[in-house]
Amino acid sequence: MARQTLTKTTPLGSLPSLPLVADSADIVFTSADATNKEQFVASGNDLVIAWNSGVSTRTVTLTSVALNGRTGDITTYSLGAGDHAVFGPFQVGGWRQTDGKIYLEASHSDVKWAVITLP
Repeated sequence: MARQTLTKTTPLGSLPSLPLVADSADIVFTSADATNKEQFVASGNDLVIAWNSGVSTRTVTLTSVALNGRTGDITTYSLGAGDHAVFGPFQVGGWRQTDGKIYLEASHSDVKWAVITLP
């Protein structure tokens, strides 16, 4: 299995260069790969947006790592048709896997992912 690495979006901040150019504040969404799953490089300050673009309920899972002997996976979180959910920000402790990434997966390609790195 080769997880697809998601591209992160960094907000322009509260004092962006003006005027804003078209598309410069857009969020990059990527379709989930229900077979290979997804990952992104952990910065310690990332938000994850999951969007169900389909007409049927779908689920998402974000995989934690043991911290102080405890895991805290977000498992099969249900997204109704058209729903958006925001998770995080994800600190490194408890979420960053040994390869430096955070793992996530969805039940169907109707789920679109976006990762926002907070400035």
